[in-house]
Amino acid sequence: MCFRKIKRSFPSGKTWSIPKDAVIPRKGNKKASKNILLNSLKEQKNIKLKGGIYHRTQIDLTYNSNKIEGSRLTHDQTRYIFETNTIGASQESVNVDDIIETSNHFSCIDFIIEKANTKLTESTIKELHFLLKSSTSDSVKRLV
Repeated sequence: MCFRKIKRSFPSGKTWSIPKDAVIPRKGNKKASKNILLNSLKEQKNIKLKGGIYHRTQIDLTYNSNKIEGSRLTHDQTRYIFETNTIGASQESVNVDDIIETSNHFSCIDFIIEKANTKLTESTIKELHFLLKSSTSDSVKRLV
């Protein structure tokens, strides 16, 4: 415990003098958010809860975001990738970049959840883009 955080406490030799009526700071995660949704997302992520807000956010946000960018994966395929980290056999061909970006998108959402209480910077945006495009054909294109 850091006694400096206790009001009116002071060092006295090798010990600290603490007033009898001092309020002792609570132990625990100092970065715990008062945001109920953020706390729920973090908790459900940690316990790998299926069907909760974290699970739905990962699947729905990834599917819709990737669909806007032209992904041909279905909602069920996106869900399957999230839940099993595999892709089921399909009659149609599937673009490898769509699969990789879908998997990377899940990592981006986790990154955003973990960084939710920090300032959004250009560096953070670049890191998100790097996470999203890692191992895709876009990441290996060279300037001509």
